[in-house]
Amino acid sequence: MSRIRFCGSPDHALNRRAFLGAGAAAGATLAADMTALNALAAPEVNTALKKTQKRVILLWLAGGASQLETWDPKPGAPTGGPFRAIKTDVPGLQISELMPKMTQRMKTTCLIRGLNTKNGDHGSGAKIMMRGRRDEAGVRYPDLGAVLAREMGRAESKVPDYVTFYTQTEGRGSAPGDSGFLGARYAPMELTTNNTPEFIKRLETISDLDHQERSDLRDLLGKQFGKGRTSETMNSQNEAYERVRGIMASEKLFDITQEPQKVRDRYGPTQFGQQCLIARRLVEAGVPFVRVARAWWDSHGQNFETHQEMVPELDHVMATLIDDLQERGLLDDVMILTLAEFGRTPGINASLGRDHFASAWSSTITGGGIKGGSVYGKSDPKGNTVISEEVDAGSLFATIYSALGINPHKNYYVGSRPIPLVNPGVEEIKAVLK
Repeated sequence: MSRIRFCGSPDHALNRRAFLGAGAAAGATLAADMTALNALAAPEVNTALKKTQKRVILLWLAGGASQLETWDPKPGAPTGGPFRAIKTDVPGLQISELMPKMTQRMKTTCLIRGLNTKNGDHGSGAKIMMRGRRDEAGVRYPDLGAVLAREMGRAESKVPDYVTFYTQTEGRGSAPGDSGFLGARYAPMELTTNNTPEFIKRLETISDLDHQERSDLRDLLGKQFGKGRTSETMNSQNEAYERVRGIMASEKLFDITQEPQKVRDRYGPTQFGQQCLIARRLVEAGVPFVRVARAWWDSHGQNFETHQEMVPELDHVMATLIDDLQERGLLDDVMILTLAEFGRTPGINASLGRDHFASAWSSTITGGGIKGGSVYGKSDPKGNTVISEEVDAGSLFATIYSALGINPHKNYYVGSRPIPLVNPGVEEIKAVLK
């Protein structure tokens, strides 16, 4: 739209790495159990999931939503903008008037107001906020989704471990899912064109028997090729192919027509709402991590009109998702995050916009072992700096891991080199943990 001005950051070519690896040709050669996943909806299965498995839905506010028009308003300040701050169900806590539904759900939510992540670039900022740290020379770190797929996925699961929706084009190349040194086994299933995965249906021209025989042939050739060879890449790729049978059986989880009309109406007709409904269906079936990206918040021009349009949608969809999970008894076990590359500047530019700002911005954590109603961090009256309880990306990630029951100081190994989940010396925010 003409009223939205872009920062000029290059939009990199789309990375189509997906969980299915080589794409349609490879996917068509594998056997699949195309039966419905009715067993996943059985009460005893859901009960077992609720007892043993945490899951995460990340609402990725691509481009950088303004903290001043959402979680940390500064009404009356020169930097505050035109919107009021309104009371919430947590005494003393106010958020933007553009989020009236979330004002009644802050008791479920932890608000982090003291983020200082020190990187205002779309590409490198997105990498930091998806990984919790910068890559090093010779080490490509896995992102949050890949780590949680590794930690919370189950080898026998019939659903994907990591799904990401990013169907708008703006900023997509800056924030692809990346399993890093964990390998293809934990790479995401990326949906970039519609809400249903491509290449997971058995072709109608291939019979069940042909499908099975092709799978058997691939297994035979793979075993012959693997004799006498040791390769982490080969092992990771083989593990990924082994998962395809279950993945193909999960097709109906992406179909919101399986939901009652009143549920679909509740989430609303927008693409963001529909994808969040699919995310709920996925985590309910046991998917450990789902990212739903909503673009494009990069409001260098006409910031207030942009947020007046987009924040109410976030408010409605996020509130609906919280209520839906709570009513299903899942909110204690499913964590909802809001994250972006960075926030927006307190200063208002000549185009009535806000620019990139990583020095004092906000995120939220709801459910999944976090202390609802808590607020951590404080910015100064104009929103320029964090004046207490500053949080960097590493501490935020350590807190997320701890809330999910994962030791943030445990080591992975690249060869013989130990690599902890967060950098040495980084600690979780104990004040917001249950």
